[in-house]
Amino acid sequence: MLKSLLATLLLILPLSLVAQTAKPAPATTPAAPPQVLLRTSQGNITLELYPDKAPKSVANFLQYVRDGFYDGTLLHRAIPGYLVQGGLYTRELQPKRTRPAIASEADNSLSNLRGTLAVARGADPNSGTAQFFINLVDNRRLDFAGNQSGLTWGYAVFGKVIKGMEVVDKIAALPTRALGPFAGDVPNPLVLIESAHVVGEETPTPAASAPTPAKAASTTTTPAARNAAKKTAGKKG
Repeated sequence: MLKSLLATLLLILPLSLVAQTAKPAPATTPAAPPQVLLRTSQGNITLELYPDKAPKSVANFLQYVRDGFYDGTLLHRAIPGYLVQGGLYTRELQPKRTRPAIASEADNSLSNLRGTLAVARGADPNSGTAQFFINLVDNRRLDFAGNQSGLTWGYAVFGKVIKGMEVVDKIAALPTRALGPFAGDVPNPLVLIESAHVVGEETPTPAASAPTPAKAASTTTTPAARNAAKKTAGKKG
């Protein structure tokens, strides 16, 4: 009888230990999408980025932000009913030096809807560097349609405005003029990005002390290059 009882206890004890040690691991909370605050001369704009859908575009943008690259650059182009673009030119309308271009992620299934943030580029789909634009309306004609050419590739969406869309609309409503290398669409007064930083991180090092990027900036067209109805939209820059 005693032997049977001991055998039973020996069987139960390991099972009890397993039950105590086999508790399921607590569920991990997904990391919140990164956000970037643009402080402009017309007000603040907060952007939420999509690293799951556009990892290369987001990493590229965040690196420019953390380098302080955008501090002191302009939102140099505003086309009502279309887009607001910036991220390359100083207040003297001189282009800054950029890092090498990134591969296009326009085929990520995201659409150029009002308030979305996208990579500006030239005729080559893989020519995006520092410039970006914010869609003022649903610009579905700028979406990926195929890999046949630069026109069909579309423009890569990698984020959206979550606060301050009224500031973007205010910028778009400013009068525009020809200035510097641009035949038109430059807001008057100039709209300065006073600073850009990742929300929750320290303010980045000023651009003046940041390492010099490896490549001179190539002039980048807006997505309007394929919208013949916009008389100035296909210009370089």
